[in-house]
Amino acid sequence: MMLFNKDKIPAFDRGLLVVSLLLICLGIMVISSASVMESMVKYGDSLYQTKKHVFAVGMALFVGMLCAMTPTEIWKKYSLHCFIVVCALMVLVMIVGREINGAKRWLPLGFINLQPSELLKIFWILYFSSYVSRKIESISTTTKGFIKPAAFIGVMAVLLLVQHDMGSLVVVSCITYSLTFIAGAGFIKYGVVILIALLLAFLLVLISPYRIARFKSFMDPWQDQYGSGYQLTQSLMAFGRGGITGEGLGNSYQKLGYLPEAHTDFITSILGEEFGFVGMVLLLLLELFIVYKAFRLAFKILKKDAIYQGYVAAGIGTLYCVQTFINVGSASGGIPTKGLTLPLVSYGGSSMISCCMAIAILLRIDFEWRNNAISDKRKNES
Repeated sequence: MMLFNKDKIPAFDRGLLVVSLLLICLGIMVISSASVMESMVKYGDSLYQTKKHVFAVGMALFVGMLCAMTPTEIWKKYSLHCFIVVCALMVLVMIVGREINGAKRWLPLGFINLQPSELLKIFWILYFSSYVSRKIESISTTTKGFIKPAAFIGVMAVLLLVQHDMGSLVVVSCITYSLTFIAGAGFIKYGVVILIALLLAFLLVLISPYRIARFKSFMDPWQDQYGSGYQLTQSLMAFGRGGITGEGLGNSYQKLGYLPEAHTDFITSILGEEFGFVGMVLLLLLELFIVYKAFRLAFKILKKDAIYQGYVAAGIGTLYCVQTFINVGSASGGIPTKGLTLPLVSYGGSSMISCCMAIAILLRIDFEWRNNAISDKRKNES
């Protein structure tokens, strides 16, 4: 199939494609600045991590191209198989995984450290969308249909909490309840589940000294600015230095060994320091453009009864929305730090692959919808 043949089939959503590529290019640019000190100190090459990231981007674009060429019915058919494989990788991480900064989340594959929890998000969307499209009546009318997704969340919660990955658990939970809500779960059931989730999250904080320390540093990071609040205070300093228009590309002060994880979870802080408030607004507009495109496509397709594709698009929109909110919120002190990457921007091969897969699948859904719309139009005309 010629995916971009204008004479025979409609093109992909060019706006979505262009914005995604802009975010990737912005990420490479900021990473080349944010990682310069760490790369020089650890590897003797100021562009070492930038080169690794560019390699990961190349891999992600290749995987994305394959996803864009894969019909959505294939994903629907094999989504459970893929989800089981990723869950198996999550278990394998606990056995032979690599530990970084106290968390055991990565499988060393030589050329890349694979983080299965990143892939879990996209494959959960693909599988759960299939489940919802098949059980929509049960979800909207019975309690049983709503409890079963909660059981899936329970299994993933165990796997993610063992890896100290609370951020991914929040994202997966939001995706699950977003799709069940769109499927017709009532406000009462929806509210009860959210209340239970909040209570469980509160209990997790209470039983973990590490999470208690994080929560205290979130409430008042300056109380222990050289201890548990160090990362957040340095992040806030970066935003403060950026002001309205920023210090300029490459002129960040906080990247010089002061802000930990400057090129990964806290790349937003460096971007805010170098490009200021204006740059942050533009960044958020680009991320929200993807969210808007995903939900617009989802509801447009759901009206035409393309149930599976519509839920997948809504799940991807939720993924980008929640992950962007958590990343920016953590860096700016709006919510407790969760250790999540900024989609398409942060350093991280697994995250980049997952995000590019999501965009490619969105493009494929849009392509199929346009193609079907033209076919229906021709049938009506004939």
